[in-house]
Amino acid sequence: PLDFDTIAESVCKTGRCVIVHEAPRTAGFGAEIAARLAESSMYDLLAPVERVTGPDTHIPLFRLEMKYLPSVDKIVAAARRVMAAG
Repeated sequence: PLDFDTIAESVCKTGRCVIVHEAPRTAGFGAEIAARLAESSMYDLLAPVERVTGPDTHIPLFRLEMKYLPSVDKIVAAARRVMAAG
């Protein structure tokens, strides 16, 4: 189950949100969270919601898997963008 109330409370408090998950960007779990934030918490956001996800493709075999998954560098970059906005 998704504890959306806690997510919405955090957005209300901070004005920001970075969603990280390994699934593809389109129609993923993060997209649902972003959509629900747009419906209920849009005016609390000081910056656009950032999503760090896997690309819209199948997960590759082992040798390329680490390039597919969200990396620390990508997460840090998204957090910096969110903090710089607003």
